Amino acid sequence: MTLVAGIDGCKGGWIAVCADLETGIAHPVFVETLLALFERPFAPELAAIDMPMGFANEAEPGGRACERAARAILGPAGRASCVFSAPCRPALAETAYPAASARNRAAHGVGLSKQSFNLFPKMREADKFKRTKATIRLHESHPEICFARLAGAPVRAPKKTSEGQRTRIDLLAKVGFADMSSWIERFPRKRVAPDDVIDAAVVCLTAVRIAKGVATSIPSPPERDSFGIEMAIWR
Repeated sequence: MTLVAGIDGCKGGWIAVCADLETGIAHPVFVETLLALFERPFAPELAAIDMPMGFANEAEPGGRACERAARAILGPAGRASCVFSAPCRPALAETAYPAASARNRAAHGVGLSKQSFNLFPKMREADKFKRTKATIRLHESHPEICFARLAGAPVRAPKKTSEGQRTRIDLLAKVGFADMSSWIERFPRKRVAPDDVIDAAVVCLTAVRIAKGVATSIPSPPERDSFGIEMAIWR
């Protein structure tokens, strides 16, 4: 294995930062679909993605165990709201928000946030990819959890503010991602926002750690859903 990637969803599709484990060279790639990323001539063999992977059959208060644990890590810095609860699998099949929220609430009275529902198309795409492309190692991650590991504590400034982006870019520069500003300017804002590129880069660091066997998951060991897919956030 030589190429790994960190993937984040964006308005136009997906932004991935790919890194060569042998040379350390990294570069950003925009694709409209996940399948397109892995069908490229030089495709990653392992990736970490900022998207829920693995869905419980019934909703629980606070979401999956990995989401509850992630909020506990970010909570002291006031950043727990960065982690939303993934829907249960029956809700994910719904295409209208009221029906999806009702399906999520049916078992344990847990509704569904609009933020979560708005990501349903990308969740379904990632879930289908994971279940049909079993040979490709795709792991769930979360940028704010990754930055907390990188910085030694959660980053307090929100990622969409100038302070938050500057802090995150500085952290990435210290570990070799020195071209963040030029990467950000490479893509039209209507398709890829600056924080999308930043998030993909930090998640790429987690993909590198997974490939090297030094990443950790929350919870550990990971829980699994009814398809055997991990329900864990890697960092």
